[in-house]
Amino acid sequence: MGKKHKDGKDGKKAKKKKSHDAVSGSGLAAAVVNAARSMRTVLSRNLLATGLYAGQDGVILALAEEGGLTAGALANRLGVKAPTMTRTIGRLEAQGFVERRADGTDGRLTVVHLTEAGQASIEKITEAGRLSEQQAAEGLSEKDVRNLLKLLRAMDENLHGAAPDDARDSEKTVADEI
Repeated sequence: MGKKHKDGKDGKKAKKKKSHDAVSGSGLAAAVVNAARSMRTVLSRNLLATGLYAGQDGVILALAEEGGLTAGALANRLGVKAPTMTRTIGRLEAQGFVERRADGTDGRLTVVHLTEAGQASIEKITEAGRLSEQQAAEGLSEKDVRNLLKLLRAMDENLHGAAPDDARDSEKTVADEI
């Protein structure tokens, strides 16, 4: 059984609370943002051979998975605003990777489809992603990578559920515990 502290809590809980308190001001946000930025930079560099730029790979992979999609559906799926997606589609169309066609059932809709060049780029995009992941994980064990993925998914879930008011409430709770 763990050692009891003067507050009656066992050592495990005290350590957990202490490590949680240490997160405040630890630079966690900066570390995650910097790692994401570095990953995106390396992926962009690895994508150069395909003729694609950052963000365009996601559009092509989404179309490869779903077939034709509207600009709105692509924007929702990739978490960007509609005007951003419209510009990206325009660039991809000019590069010959996608084409817009009228929807077969609703003439008011325009659906984006991959061209042959777009289809041919999928394997290169996948390889660029694999190479980027390999570079990012260099020196990490498989267990480290699994743990990192688990932790990043947990962080993502925490952040998706956090509304601005929730953040203030959690700050009060932490402040009250100190």
